[in-house]
Amino acid sequence: MFRSVTMALCGAAMLAAVPMTATAAPKQTPEQKLEKILEGRVAGEPTNCISMNSVTNTQIIDKTAIVYHAGRTIWVNRPTSGASSLNDSDTMVTKTVGSQLCSIDTVQLVDPGTRSWRGFVSLGEFVPYRKAE
Repeated sequence: MFRSVTMALCGAAMLAAVPMTATAAPKQTPEQKLEKILEGRVAGEPTNCISMNSVTNTQIIDKTAIVYHAGRTIWVNRPTSGASSLNDSDTMVTKTVGSQLCSIDTVQLVDPGTRSWRGFVSLGEFVPYRKAE
């Protein structure tokens, strides 16, 4: 009897150690991630340059866009070429002349683990998004 109780307890312990598979939410597409960031905001008139002095955070949306947070404005740049190289785990290296980032500039992408160059993108226009009033 002791043996069967021990076996039952071991079996229960093994089952408890197996993680339960939770119903995972479906993975968002890059466009859905961008929509979530821009929720409640309205697009303004595109511009060719933004001031890097006001940018507080930058975010890559896989294969889609680069998002620049600057105060109350979120600037979205959809590169004119190289967007397929965008990976949200990459580090961006941007060389600017002065304090502005412009649509004629390029951004190089570096894999943070290997520190090797992964590609580059040619920037497009910057579209401002501000909270709807």
